[in-house]
Amino acid sequence: MFYELTQLICTLYFKSYSSLPKIQRIEWNNRAISTIHAIFIATMSLYLVFCSDLFSDHRGARIVTLQSSSLSVFPLGISVGYFLVDLGMIFWFFPTLGGMEYVIHHVLSVAAVAYAMLTGEGQLYTYMVLISETTTPGINLRWYLDIAGMKRSKAYLINGVVIFFAWLAARVLLFIYMFYHVYLHIDQVEQMHSAGQLLVFFVPSALSVMNLVWFGKIIKGLRKTLAKMQ
Repeated sequence: MFYELTQLICTLYFKSYSSLPKIQRIEWNNRAISTIHAIFIATMSLYLVFCSDLFSDHRGARIVTLQSSSLSVFPLGISVGYFLVDLGMIFWFFPTLGGMEYVIHHVLSVAAVAYAMLTGEGQLYTYMVLISETTTPGINLRWYLDIAGMKRSKAYLINGVVIFFAWLAARVLLFIYMFYHVYLHIDQVEQMHSAGQLLVFFVPSALSVMNLVWFGKIIKGLRKTLAKMQ
């Protein structure tokens, strides 16, 4: 439904959309859905981790790794659906919409998010990782600016700077904080099922390595953009 609506809206309001090659129109629509999901899940993740008291340590002897609610389960279901659909699109048009690194990222995401949704375990750490989706709208906007021929514009430069700081905060520093939180609550993590423990340690570790590799590419890209603007 989102895909068809995106196609209809873009055809009506973006003159350059219809002149794009078919595969770029497909990626345009795909990134629009990606942006909608990112805004939704990032908002819910920030609320549940930092504003809600669901995972708070201040409620007596609660085990935060086993806390869940109907409100925390629902967004995870949305994310599982999104990642499965996007994974299907990646396979269908492989490797146009993303290479093997995207497949690995989505498979790990589906495994971790689906486990947290179905068992109610480790939802706090799942949402901490999902906060990283705050960087997705900026990444997608960068693609749109590139397609529009605006690589030398001030908007493109500002976008690159914003992505740098957002990535640093959401995909580097936040992951360090999450690992520290796991260290402080290791006794509660050990009360999870062995499969849940494996996901808590393995998935964020694998994603953090990928995030650091991509962060290196972001730094190189930003440096090139700054050099061209001089």
